Amino acid sequence: MDASPFDPPEGSLRKSVGRGAIATGLAQAVKVTTQILSVIVLSRLLAPEDFGIVAMCAPVLAFIALFQDFGLTQATVQKHAITHEEVNYLFWVNVAVSTALACLMVGVAPLIASFYGEPRVGPLIAAMAAQIVAYGLGAQHLALLNRRMAFGRLALIEVASAVAGLLAAVAWTLVDRSYWALYAGTLTSAILPSLCYWANSHWRPAFPRKVQGIGALLNFGAGITGFNFANFFARNLDNILIGRYWGNTELGLYDRAYKLLLFPLSQIANPLSKVMVPALSRLAGEPHRYRSAYLRVIPLMLVVALPGVATAVATADVLIPFVLGEQWRESADIFQALGFAGLLQPLNNPAGWLFISQGRSGDFMRWGIVTAVSSAMAFIIGLPYGALGIAVAYAASEYLRTPALWLYIGRKGPLTAGDMLRAAGPFVLGAHVALALLWLVRPHLPDQTIVAIAGAAILSYAVTVAVALLFPFGRRSLREALDLLPKRRGGQD
Repeated sequence: MDASPFDPPEGSLRKSVGRGAIATGLAQAVKVTTQILSVIVLSRLLAPEDFGIVAMCAPVLAFIALFQDFGLTQATVQKHAITHEEVNYLFWVNVAVSTALACLMVGVAPLIASFYGEPRVGPLIAAMAAQIVAYGLGAQHLALLNRRMAFGRLALIEVASAVAGLLAAVAWTLVDRSYWALYAGTLTSAILPSLCYWANSHWRPAFPRKVQGIGALLNFGAGITGFNFANFFARNLDNILIGRYWGNTELGLYDRAYKLLLFPLSQIANPLSKVMVPALSRLAGEPHRYRSAYLRVIPLMLVVALPGVATAVATADVLIPFVLGEQWRESADIFQALGFAGLLQPLNNPAGWLFISQGRSGDFMRWGIVTAVSSAMAFIIGLPYGALGIAVAYAASEYLRTPALWLYIGRKGPLTAGDMLRAAGPFVLGAHVALALLWLVRPHLPDQTIVAIAGAAILSYAVTVAVALLFPFGRRSLREALDLLPKRRGGQD
């Protein structure tokens, strides 16, 4: 039977996941490199005020972006069997929502400009509405490519869009050295992918028609949007409180520590999410394979991320000045406090894969509300003690939420809290043991910064793996994680 535009091709799911992870990871590396190059090149071509004007628009665009997808791309990816009529209906919903949000952006543009007292912000926010429409036009085509697990094509599109955006911005500066060059880059990075999604998905919409049973897909999307909305406030309330009550210096120290810790972790989790959600969705009806697939990937992710976090926490007093400069030394304590949350987030963040792939968007939204409320309470408790107090309280809340999260997930579906404890527990324990040991040997590490950090990293990875090997499930998880990697001997799977 010929492959349809809606279903992944026949073949080894493990191969698809492995190759997809590699392709997506390489694309992510190129994107990050391009972003760094963009910062360097455009910083030399444009004035700081140009970046400031764009930065004033960024919160508005980020907030609007919470709603533009309405969770419908995940609905298309997750549904076990989906028809042309359903995809067509969701396409027009995406277009309608994106158009409405674009009109809203145009409408609020003068108000935002008045709020900042900067008249140039208004036209720029209005122009950014085009990006929202461009995304809406390509959202379902992107979802179909994800559903088919066409990760190689998606990786090429991401790389081409990132490079094209940089080239467009630089080209614009040859005509007009202003903030509009930055807009030209972001608009190119929005339009080009949508065109590529249309060209590669081989699906075309028809006139919109009412479809029986479409409410379940819309409800699923609403749950995803609800989680994103709650998560937005959980991720931004700490900055608002610190900026309001402790000023921009304290906020700057907190922001740099937070970004330095969370950015590397996101570069592991985000690419894997693009691969794992479609793969797990295809396995939702096969509990044993579903459980096995998830428990193969998570230990691999943990063994890569957690020893690095432990190293960074233990050496923060030399790492922060080395990476950011001596003027940021005061943020080292904040970084260490946030680092304890970082020892659990690589375990907890992928829980979203389970909620989405199992069709539990309502549970996902409810957990997002729990996270937002508990994080807000932690921020308020820590606020009297400054940015460090907020960081400590936030890390404590992550430890309190973790068992509740996995018990909540384990109420339904193929994966139980016991499965996660047996598979992930050895690696989480190993990372904490490694951190304790690094703190003991820290005074005896070499004085040279690079050598000290490298030595600490080697010790951290060795201790984490050694502790994991003490447990039967730790040994099994390591073997299964290694099995997920491509074989060294050619041609065998």
